[in-house]
Amino acid sequence: MQDDITLMNRVSIQDESALSLLYDKYSAALYGITLRICKDEMLAQEALQETFLKIWKNPQSYDASKGKFFTWANRIARNTSLNCIRSKKMFIQNTDLSVYEDKEVEEEPQDFLKLNGCLKNLDPHHQKAIELVYFNGLTHKEAHEEMGVPLGTFKSYIKQAVKKLRENYAVSILLSLFFIT
Repeated sequence: MQDDITLMNRVSIQDESALSLLYDKYSAALYGITLRICKDEMLAQEALQETFLKIWKNPQSYDASKGKFFTWANRIARNTSLNCIRSKKMFIQNTDLSVYEDKEVEEEPQDFLKLNGCLKNLDPHHQKAIELVYFNGLTHKEAHEEMGVPLGTFKSYIKQAVKKLRENYAVSILLSLFFIT
């Protein structure tokens, strides 16, 4: 059986059988990831198919010196699943034909802006920790290595950042009640 690097080299020259071997080897694990995120079998299958399509179209983006194939494919599957969920939400919102206004939809952008403002008030290392885990999809282990700090320290960064975000967001909501913007 060939190793993943060899298979990816073959994929880069458009060898379909190499992609098929990678699919056979990793599709079950990646499907588990997409299903856990999407919580819908059809959407998870769509995300898995899109994941392998991205691998097929951009094999040069894999760098074996930066990590294992599965870690790279896992990140693609996770991001693709999140994108599928977002596009599904956008489709559902766009197909809502009700004649009544939904106040929650109007308030979402304001809430997002408030949360974004709260993120900017965090210490730089807390911002980086939140960014790596929640926006870039890294695991705590991958993120602590990226930041070059011990795992326990990294976990305390996340805990402190989430606590500070809750506090800042609550204050932001209270201020908006008193000072209507």
